Amino acid sequence: MELNNLKPASGAVKSGKRIGRGEGSGKGGTSTRGHNGQKSRSGYSRKIGFEGGQQPLQRRLPKFGFKSPNRVEYKGINISTLQRLSSDKGIKEFDLEVIVANGLASKKELVKILGKGELSDKVSVTAHAFSSSAKEAIENKGGTATQL
Repeated sequence: MELNNLKPASGAVKSGKRIGRGEGSGKGGTSTRGHNGQKSRSGYSRKIGFEGGQQPLQRRLPKFGFKSPNRVEYKGINISTLQRLSSDKGIKEFDLEVIVANGLASKKELVKILGKGELSDKVSVTAHAFSSSAKEAIENKGGTATQL
């Protein structure tokens, strides 16, 4: 067996349907497109969401909502997560490098410390933002909350 005598199994390859090649072929005349109407014309393509002339869903529903172009998106980290890292790994100073190294946020994300959970260790935290309850919890234990 060589590359020049390889061929597909018999019956595996079918020739395409030759439409529009005369009446004698049985596929002439309307060329399998049915009679008249938009879909029988050349160059027809249905627009996305077209419902046959009925008012499309995206035009029936009202417009609503607003996306502020100035919104600042923070990655939230709870103090319970900081407490877990503090007790498991003995980390007492949390800055952006430590937070990224432990997989809590990526380098490009802005970090906000949130107040969910309990803090039992004295820790110093440096982040872009703090919720008031998180800042209070950190400072009550004698730690520092430094905002970047």
